[in-house]
This record gives sequence, structure tokens and C-alpha cells, in this order.
Amino acid sequence: MRKAEFHARLWPKLLTGADSLLRRGDRVLVAVSGGPDSVCLADFLARLRDRRRLEVRLAHFDHGLRRGSAGDARFVRALAERLGVGVDVKRLDVRGLARRERRSVEDAGRALRYRALERLARRRRCNKVATGHQKDDQAETVLLHLLRGTSAEGLAGIPERRPLARGIEVVRPLLALSRAEILEYLRYRGLDRREDPTNRSTEFLRNWVRHELLPQLEKKAPGVAGRLAAISTAIRSALRRASTRGAGARVRARSRARRHPSSRAS
Repeated sequence: MRKAEFHARLWPKLLTGADSLLRRGDRVLVAVSGGPDSVCLADFLARLRDRRRLEVRLAHFDHGLRRGSAGDARFVRALAERLGVGVDVKRLDVRGLARRERRSVEDAGRALRYRALERLARRRRCNKVATGHQKDDQAETVLLHLLRGTSAEGLAGIPERRPLARGIEVVRPLLALSRAEILEYLRYRGLDRREDPTNRSTEFLRNWVRHELLPQLEKKAPGVAGRLAAISTAIRSALRRASTRGAGARVRARSRARRHPSSRAS
């Protein structure tokens, strides 16, 4: 990819996401597995540091589920050094939590990651936690929710932002980019990434959706991933509008009740 194409096509998408999610002076903890999405995110936010006055720090968690995970930790430490940012590496007992709470390994890993991110964000005084979810993840999530049975909230997919704890928010600046665009970003920037072999195992439902179901749907209906992501965006917007209207109606009802207290009893 040439520089002009990069700045005309990919960079504006990245900046649009950052503009809506990050403010000057934010202290951002970036969850980095070493995979392509998180490496792209870490590099992008490191490039934004000066112009947005951000403080950026990386966090990597070793789930202890496979051989070679120590190499991922070394890779993330080297990436942090290259980017000139700090890094924290922690080991998580995913199998232990799965056994104790009778969860799947996939679900236990997600729960432990977010617990660890919250603790680390507090310790490092970060007000934002950034994750590398992107457009294809959004499409996969909508399909997963449909397969499992869901409400409108489930079809809304992955939110661009959500509270993690008091004073800490999870943000996802890459949701406008596809997996292919992220790989283009890495090639343009000359960045390496790690590949987790467990991500290829269709034993996990999300991996089956990613490697089997979604490619078949793309063959029959090219562009379906982008359309699923767009549907989730539209549903999130509709739910936000409904929530705002509902909150306004409750405020108006309380105001009328205060002005006319006798009307509350019937």
C-alpha cells in the first residue's frame, strides 16, 4: 500500500474512531495479545500520543493454555519497547476459573481478562481500556447471538464504548476496520504479529463462525460481514434513542408529579 492510499483510505477511518472515543489527556491501557488487531491498535494509539496528549500503556495476559505463550509475552514486551511505551504482563489461571465456576474455557478467559484489565487500569490510573475488536468481530458476534438466541440488545453487537468500572471505560477504536484492512495496516507499517493456533480450532463456536460459517455466507452474499456490522450499528443507535426518550419521559412524569401531588393517588 502506498502512503497516499493509506492516508486516503485507512487513516481517516482510524481517526474517526479515535475522535469519538478518546479525549486529550486520556490515560489508555491497551489490551495486546500480540495478534494483528491488537498490534494495529497499539501502534495506532502510540502514533496518536503527541497529537492527542495521550498516555499509552500496553497490557498482555498469558492464559496458560498452550505451549509457546511465553513467546507472545516476549513479543509484546519487544513491541512496547519499539513503541516507547510501558507494558504489564500477567499470567491468568483460566482453566482454574473455568473449573471453579463451571464455565467454558473461552468464557472464563474473557471474564478473567476484563477483571485483570480493571485492576490494572486502577493501579496505573488509566481512565480508558482499549481493545482491538474490529468489523469482522462485530459480524461474528451478531451471528453468534443469533445462533444462541438473542434480544435486540444482542443484535446490537459489540458497543464502541461501555463502562468497565467507576471512572474507567472500555473503548474500541478499530470497529470501522475489517480484518483485511488491519492486515494492510500492518504491512504498510512493517509490523509483525503473533498467531495463536487455538484461534484456528473450530472446537470453539466463535472460531467455527469465523472460519466456516462466515466465509460460506460471504461466498453466497459478498459483503455480508459489513452489512451485519452496519445492522448492529443501526440497532445500537435505535436503542440509544429509545433509552433517551424513556429517560426524558420519566423526568417529565416526576416533574408533573411534583407539581400535582394529588394526581399520584387514585
